[in-house]
Amino acid sequence: MNVEASIRNAMEQVAELSDCELVENIEQETVLLDCGLDSLGYAMLVAQLEEELGFDPFTEQQVTSYPSTFGEFVAIYQACLDK
Repeated sequence: MNVEASIRNAMEQVAELSDCELVENIEQETVLLDCGLDSLGYAMLVAQLEEELGFDPFTEQQVTSYPSTFGEFVAIYQACLDK
């Protein structure tokens, strides 16, 4: 399973639903706050990913600090999947 592709796809869907516009080139070092989603959008993203992937790493793992970049966000999901 390609977690990054799933996250990117979910981000696009959430952006469309919440009438937000994602930036064009989201890279690993892109700051999440600069991606185009607002706080409600990220809540929707985590909920959608939980539905699609079957887990929420923020409740299943003891995440001590929330991700600030897209790469960190992907890494948290990948770590939970690899567990």
